[in-house]
Amino acid sequence: MALICFTNLARAIEIGANSYLLEIGGKRIVLDSGLHPRMDGPLALPQMDLVPDDSADAIVLTHAHQDHVGSLPVAMRRHRRAPVFMTGATCDVGKVMLHNSVNVMTRRAEGNSSNAILFSHREIDGIAKRWSPLPLHTPVNLSGERLGSGESDGVSIELFDAGHILGSAGVLIRAGGKRVFYTGDVNFEDQTVMQAARFPEEPLDVLIMETTRGDHETPASYSRESEELHLATAIREVLERGGCAFIPLFALGKTQEILAMFSEFHRKGLLDPVPIYIGGLSTKLTELYDKLADQIPRQKQRLQLMDIPGLFTLSGTEGMATRIRNNRIYALSSGMMTEKTLSNALAGQILSDPKDALFFVGYADPESNAGVILSTPPGAPVRLNSGQLAQPLRCEVRQFSFSGHATRESIRAYVNKVRPKTVVLVHGDPPAVRWFQETLGADLPDSKIISPQPGMRLELE
Repeated sequence: MALICFTNLARAIEIGANSYLLEIGGKRIVLDSGLHPRMDGPLALPQMDLVPDDSADAIVLTHAHQDHVGSLPVAMRRHRRAPVFMTGATCDVGKVMLHNSVNVMTRRAEGNSSNAILFSHREIDGIAKRWSPLPLHTPVNLSGERLGSGESDGVSIELFDAGHILGSAGVLIRAGGKRVFYTGDVNFEDQTVMQAARFPEEPLDVLIMETTRGDHETPASYSRESEELHLATAIREVLERGGCAFIPLFALGKTQEILAMFSEFHRKGLLDPVPIYIGGLSTKLTELYDKLADQIPRQKQRLQLMDIPGLFTLSGTEGMATRIRNNRIYALSSGMMTEKTLSNALAGQILSDPKDALFFVGYADPESNAGVILSTPPGAPVRLNSGQLAQPLRCEVRQFSFSGHATRESIRAYVNKVRPKTVVLVHGDPPAVRWFQETLGADLPDSKIISPQPGMRLELE
């Protein structure tokens, strides 16, 4: 029987720098290697010292969001012999995201210690040559060799579409008759671009699962179709009163989903084509979505997002100095409105104008600028940058629900379908983790439901 041990390499129970060590069949597999979005330098890294250098037998990446891929160059520096597996799309997107991470670290390090810059553009180009792209539903051993149907060769891994963003995957690890599945970030419902996850449905020994949305239930009246209609109506009302609709977005995933929505709004007559502005990293990633449209599971494979009528791009210093104009849509990154990003630089022009609107369509960390705005009462002062004066919040502010993460109800249904002997809860804030612990404990009284403390090595089987 294969001994299975798990170590949570994150620094806290939260949505931060995701990374986990799975020991199975005498092998060590690092699952994801993220970077904390609010931290700088070494504090942004997972607890990599818990995995001795050059001891990992493989690294597996589920997708290319920074909280899952952002510290990969550091992990590969410490484990130079370990093969690195991910989908082909994640290889393409990961390079773009990591190069952007260098740019972000460089900007943040201005006037501070250079140790905030954890890796270089040259290092990324070098390590990317060691990445091994894997097709979905194709078992391989830890040397990357494909296995035939029913064939067993020590420890094997197999990727399954996770329905979250371009290239996202869950990973099934088999060894000694045991089956361990790590969801990564998952969505079990169709989005505008991405199709719903297609995960294994056979019983599992261990399920390592995200818990992002465990802190709130989905209203019975909610449907994605009705939420899209609400957004289209809200944008139309802003444009009719002569204002602009300002939508802060994550560059990877959310930008492309919203652009696909705009295309559908045009097709259904819900919204007349007007100038739409995206910029910077969002442009590069949207071009990748178009390039790989026929190579991955997705909706509307022929839809080319960069060809949407009225789409314009902003970039560089010229983009940061753009003057906001009425009767337009600005769909700009970052979604958290972090300093020195397009959404942060330009939002100050609309905050005090009642004609304009600020629409949030995804997760907003309460401590981010986006979270602060959402909690600020109308008319109260708000400041987006430490060096600026506060201004009264008079624009319309609304939040819409288009999460790329699975609802807690759909995750619960999946867990009850595969009925794992052990469930390991990760990637969630404490209230979300507690809900899953209590609910799954009642659903599966014969199973172990574990919330692993950071840094603690647990024997699971």
